[in-house]
Amino acid sequence: MRYAHRRHRRALEERGWLLERERESAARTAVDDERARIARELHDIVSHNVSLMIVQASAAREVLAAHPEEAALALSAVERAGRDTMTELRHLLGLLAPSADGDDDSGDHGDLAPQPSLRRLSPLIDRIAFAGLPVDVRISGEPRPLPAGIDVTAYRIVQEALTNALKHGTGGKAEVTIRYAQRSVRIEVLNTGPSVLTGNPAGNRATGSGDGAGRGLLGLRQRVAVYGGDLDARRRLGGGYRVRARIPVDSG
Repeated sequence: MRYAHRRHRRALEERGWLLERERESAARTAVDDERARIARELHDIVSHNVSLMIVQASAAREVLAAHPEEAALALSAVERAGRDTMTELRHLLGLLAPSADGDDDSGDHGDLAPQPSLRRLSPLIDRIAFAGLPVDVRISGEPRPLPAGIDVTAYRIVQEALTNALKHGTGGKAEVTIRYAQRSVRIEVLNTGPSVLTGNPAGNRATGSGDGAGRGLLGLRQRVAVYGGDLDARRRLGGGYRVRARIPVDSG
């Protein structure tokens, strides 16, 4: 009887040890996943806003002498982009290292930017248009709230595609289409540009290669895959570039 009791106690101890190891492994995985998410967010924030700052600073330099008013507007856009970047970075750093009382270290919650969302595309579209790329937005289907991770990912797809079009395009315009289907949300971003038949190398710079293999889009492709979706980015035969994504959404 005593021997059976010892075996039972030893089995419980071993089970407790295994459960503790599983909890530690789960905690490490959660930390790694969160670090990867924050790294992707940092890339998206910095890449987008710094690209806007470069475009606007270049425009200001070109018109500084002849059109000082336009230069002042461009420099104001650079300032806003810089402030937006700092605000979002403070928010992310607050997630990484919150203060002891759980508040953000800055002590100013009013400065924290809201979570990126398809419902908040207008400021992004305005910034891109002001930087020189007109954007048409079309919404198909009945807009509805999306799970937070999917919503942020969809927003980042539009942001990355428009930022690339602004950086590497040669004028023209862009079109953004958001389709709310019953079991998915679909995002398509098109921009005009020289035809692939002209051999113009500018089209290949949009993502670092002609098949959408840039770091930003590769990261987004991985994020979309997490939700069981797919993303395709490629040059259009008639000119320009196309980014298309489908992300499944639980209709229940």
